[in-house]
Amino acid sequence: LEAKHQAMALHSSQTEPLSNAAGDEVLLRDDFLAHFRRPVEVYVRAEAPVREEAHPEPSSLTREFFDEFYKGKTDPWGFETRWYEQRKRAITMASLPRARFDRALEVGCSIGVLTEQLSKRCDHVLATDIAEQPLGVARQRLETQPHVEFRQMAAQDDWPTGRFDLIVLSEIGYYLSRDELALLIRRAAGSLSSNGVLVACHWRHPVQDYPLSGDQVHAVIQKDTSLARLVRHEEEDFVLEVFSPAPAVSVARETGLI
Repeated sequence: LEAKHQAMALHSSQTEPLSNAAGDEVLLRDDFLAHFRRPVEVYVRAEAPVREEAHPEPSSLTREFFDEFYKGKTDPWGFETRWYEQRKRAITMASLPRARFDRALEVGCSIGVLTEQLSKRCDHVLATDIAEQPLGVARQRLETQPHVEFRQMAAQDDWPTGRFDLIVLSEIGYYLSRDELALLIRRAAGSLSSNGVLVACHWRHPVQDYPLSGDQVHAVIQKDTSLARLVRHEEEDFVLEVFSPAPAVSVARETGLI
């Protein structure tokens, strides 16, 4: 009780008037402080809450999921026909901070529509996907482009060797668990050249089967302190961000405009 009285007395701005001027009267009057000067303390013990079972962290989608999804389909996402997809690709390509790149990696290339755009600005493109069926379509699309290589692989389990000065993660991150996505981001950041670029673009609306949302994917990427953001484009439907090894250099600064 004595310790409590001493503690309250230290807050003189609350227990004493600031001055004799109007408006500077004592803030905490005696009738209020009387509650804290009682010689007893009252505690209420609530019943312990019922502990709910912790829900397990969603796991990454499997190769079987995508094999079943693509079965008998050549363009299930409408990459070739939907204006939404055409416009998003144009925004993605316009967000690249350089006109040309040497070695690019596209994770989750699907049927290769974005790969075709990347091939026009990259000297070599390695495009990967977890499922073989869409890769067959992609290979046919770019069969006359020898500088484009396709490989079936699950990026969270297998990662290509070497350095890349462009890595594209477009509509892929939310298929992974949070831990496997964080691992993929670490691998991607570690594979960038000194002035490399990481592009991430994801749908923002919830999808029941996906372990993560698009916004959660980008929150994981932003936690990697080795990366600095160059570009952020956000709409109701998707978010697109461009990163490079920290510290990032803007396009105007890199090209000598400032």
